[in-house]
Amino acid sequence: MRYAFQWIRSLFFIIQMYLVMAIMAVFFTPFAIFSRDWVYRAVHTYCRWVRWSAGWMVGLKSEIRGEVPTEEVLIAAKHQSFFDIIMIVSVVPKPKFIMKSVLRFAPILGWYAMRLGCVPVDRGKRAEAIRQMMDGVKDGSAPAGQLIIYPQGTRVAWNAKTNYKVGISVLYRETGQKVVPAATNVGVFWPRHGVYRRPGLAVVEFLEPIEQGMEAKPFMKHLEDEIETRSIALMKDAGFDPDAVDGRHLRA
Repeated sequence: MRYAFQWIRSLFFIIQMYLVMAIMAVFFTPFAIFSRDWVYRAVHTYCRWVRWSAGWMVGLKSEIRGEVPTEEVLIAAKHQSFFDIIMIVSVVPKPKFIMKSVLRFAPILGWYAMRLGCVPVDRGKRAEAIRQMMDGVKDGSAPAGQLIIYPQGTRVAWNAKTNYKVGISVLYRETGQKVVPAATNVGVFWPRHGVYRRPGLAVVEFLEPIEQGMEAKPFMKHLEDEIETRSIALMKDAGFDPDAVDGRHLRA
């Protein structure tokens, strides 16, 4: 009975989340067309609404830990579900992403992503897209900001293990920017797929920046060790053990 009630609460939460997205898009778009500041205001407002409504509608509180990066940096984040995106975007001043090219055609999201300065990338053309992005920032045609990268390349279930891809090391070298790792336990509460949202405390934690100067292999090892070690600790704090064979829940 408790599970069924929480599932219904989760369903209503998801419905209102997308309904509010549409309402806010209608309200903010006329302003966002003329000013990028309004684009940032729109995405911050929406993401903060989702975090707030998750707290009272399904009992999923959220917390940001560590120093939020505000300068032009790369954020290398553990990606477990849509909610970790929501949490990061709710606090960083000028978020942008490298995204799949097809997403530029997505209703509402695609237009806002392009206004944020997100970089659409076709398969096999990542290097060209990075050069265009860097050139755009330098000549003022593209906004500076915090470029959010998911080193594993996709959403990964909280109890699954997926290799880190070398693209982040290429960005680290090519941009000359430091990298801020970000760990999370979000996936134990908000899975990649499905309706059910588990109550608890979802955390995204910004870790110590990795300064320029490391070679590719040591950089990749350090980055993965930092993100995975801290993410595992956060998941265990939430009562889940991703190291167990079945990812068992540690406590009731």
